[in-house]
Amino acid sequence: MPRQDVPQSVIALTISGPPVWCWQQHMRTVHCQQVATTQFHLVAMSASHEQYMRQALTEAKKSPPKPTNFCVGALLVSPSSDPPVLETGYTLELPGNTHAEQCCFTKMANRFGVSEEEIGHHLPGDTVLYTTMEPCNLRLSGALPCADRILRINEGGKSGIRKVYIGVKEPEKFVGENEGRAKLEQAGIEVLHVPGMEEEILNVATAGHEKGG
Repeated sequence: MPRQDVPQSVIALTISGPPVWCWQQHMRTVHCQQVATTQFHLVAMSASHEQYMRQALTEAKKSPPKPTNFCVGALLVSPSSDPPVLETGYTLELPGNTHAEQCCFTKMANRFGVSEEEIGHHLPGDTVLYTTMEPCNLRLSGALPCADRILRINEGGKSGIRKVYIGVKEPEKFVGENEGRAKLEQAGIEVLHVPGMEEEILNVATAGHEKGG
């Protein structure tokens, strides 16, 4: 089993081909074992990633359950800022059929008195997005999908959002397979999975759905 010493306790992996599952011992050593599955993107669990994803899950729990929506929570985080959480959002927090990421962006825009697409000028360079579910690529309402909102924020070389952490992929219930992750990755944005909370996230996300339907 390969072994690699690393200088920090947080390890992020973006893997094409067979993924490598990694775990830590003694804070500075990571052990890896290759497993045979398809393309995968994994961020090793750390206190900060788990903390932020759990905070996003807390936001998701505020979303009113509906049979036509997933209850999702999201955070904009700048690790170098004080406090690091710049903004929060959850599904249907704002008027209209609003998504969690959209609410984050709209609230940030309102804070600076700019349009949503201009918030990239006001985000710290290390800003990342945590969302309990993969950003959408298609919306039946006709509204701009969250993946496209992220790309729009990043247009023109603005700092924007260059890394997205997700808790689960979007289930294929409303729009089939979600290609939001692929769209972001094609634009050079890292999409990393924070493992360990999938069941809890999905239970919250589908709170308003008919079970077994």
